[in-house]
Amino acid sequence: MNRREYLLSATSALTLASAPAAKAALANLDETAAEPKFSAQIKYEVRIPMRDGVHLGATLYLPRGVRTPRPTIFALTPYTADGYHAEGLSFSQNGYPFLAVDMRGRGDSNGEFSPFGTEPNDGHDIVEWIVEQPFCNGRVGMCGLSWVGYTQWATVRGDPKGLATIIPSAPAYAGFDFPIRYNIFFNYAGGQWMTFVKGNTRRNNAFADANWGKEYLRFLESGLPFRKMPEFFGFESKPFEEWIKHPQQDEYYDQLNPLPEQLARLTMPVLSLCGIYDGDQLGTLEFHRQHLKHAGAKANHYLVIGPWGHDEVRNPTAEFYGIKVGQASVLDMKKLHRDWYAFAMEDGPRPEFLKKKFAHYVMVADKWRYADTIEAATARYETLHLHSSGNPDNVYASGTLKPKPAKKAEPDHFIYDPRDLSGLRLEASLTEWHTTGQTLVAANAGGKLIYHSEPFEKDTEVTGFFKFNASIAIDTPDTDFMVSIYEIAPDGSSMFLTEQHKRARYREGLRTEKLIATKEPLRYDFDGFFFISRLIRKGCRLRLVVKPNHDLKWQKNYNSGKPVVDETMADARTVTVRLYHDTAHPSTLSIPIGQPET
Repeated sequence: MNRREYLLSATSALTLASAPAAKAALANLDETAAEPKFSAQIKYEVRIPMRDGVHLGATLYLPRGVRTPRPTIFALTPYTADGYHAEGLSFSQNGYPFLAVDMRGRGDSNGEFSPFGTEPNDGHDIVEWIVEQPFCNGRVGMCGLSWVGYTQWATVRGDPKGLATIIPSAPAYAGFDFPIRYNIFFNYAGGQWMTFVKGNTRRNNAFADANWGKEYLRFLESGLPFRKMPEFFGFESKPFEEWIKHPQQDEYYDQLNPLPEQLARLTMPVLSLCGIYDGDQLGTLEFHRQHLKHAGAKANHYLVIGPWGHDEVRNPTAEFYGIKVGQASVLDMKKLHRDWYAFAMEDGPRPEFLKKKFAHYVMVADKWRYADTIEAATARYETLHLHSSGNPDNVYASGTLKPKPAKKAEPDHFIYDPRDLSGLRLEASLTEWHTTGQTLVAANAGGKLIYHSEPFEKDTEVTGFFKFNASIAIDTPDTDFMVSIYEIAPDGSSMFLTEQHKRARYREGLRTEKLIATKEPLRYDFDGFFFISRLIRKGCRLRLVVKPNHDLKWQKNYNSGKPVVDETMADARTVTVRLYHDTAHPSTLSIPIGQPET
């Protein structure tokens, strides 16, 4: 579409208005008005040429009557353009042209779908194309959730001219939180997600099927190796075949994210959004961490963490996963986006909500708090030491968490047999929310160790990242751990707070694979928990659970020491895990305490 075609396509009453009048209408937009100031003119099947001759399909939303070029926003999505119809309407009705662009091989786009492959070049080419269009004034912004958050950082990797700002919501970070998290594959990556993005169309019903947990159980009951998962579910997947060649962080994944030198010169405004219960919180924070690490004081990067799950980062609600939160947490995300674009692309004021570079919502207290950095939100750590007078393998005979270490203590232990699927069968049968349910914690299947703190003596804000440093001995070359932390109220009810898993062979780092060759205790540092911000009421306790990472969501490790993608049930080895907590081999839980309110 050339400039003349664009100007002639605006057919509303405002089309004949002068450019100054259109600018005045934009300047006087009333965000609280019931009716938008502009109607959306939608153009389907827009074709955007890529450098290799492939054309991507897009849906273009234009604000009718706006004749002057405007800052333009787009989302590059593998979930087809229709998924961003609401954003297209909202932005165009408020004066911003918007494009929802299908990734190649998806929706109306040509080419072969290659997640974590084509986004940098394609994102670059889309920006370069947009800035040449008559509706764009040369400034381009991006938005989107999850993979559509990743495509924004991938576009940064492509170094396009004209990209003025991004708002990545819960982006996946290649190799860090998808398709592997801490070097353990998601079963989701080889089953449900790949089914969703197979071919050009969406499989919404298949993706939303409530029986995926039972399907993963069927796969695990088969005893097949992880690499056979797509075949088991009835399809082939080149991306999956490529991913399983890289079971740990390495240069393959490094090349899919912005390079250090690119981040060092990234000075455009960035607004990152994620949730406390958001599966891609880790990816969001890794992009944020890497940007600040390499750009330093030049990084104009704001970060917001709300009391949201993954989908709620895009559309906050006051209730999710069985959790109820205060109405103040239900941000008008579309308005925050518009305020940000006015700030970042039109030299407007910074959004009033963003009082400092870091905003986080304190659950239970139901308030937003602010800090200059995410680290500054934590005032100090209080360290508790593990104690037990027997083997604390259930909630009714648990160990304790105390301020001082035990001088002498026998190690606690659990035994885990990967062939025992009784715990997974129980998991597949449950309908309770994982955040509030206690069935799996109370069940004995699979083995675990449980410790409780003393009741809190006063209301205490816990804000930041828990840390668990443990002295652990195993008698197999490898195994997977899961460490979870809960709040337990005086009435016995439970609230899940945070968790982290770890594969023993990566005890020394995610880029260092070393099988365990000793039965002596070694130090394991669990320092990658999800961020939490919550007011713990007086009388509540903390519960620490240490168990196998034996879950329907995760790739099964059969403990043999072979490449885990190739292990089968026949390779399974039973492991005895011993958790030490004496003076010579301390094990501690460190609690992040929030800053006192001024």
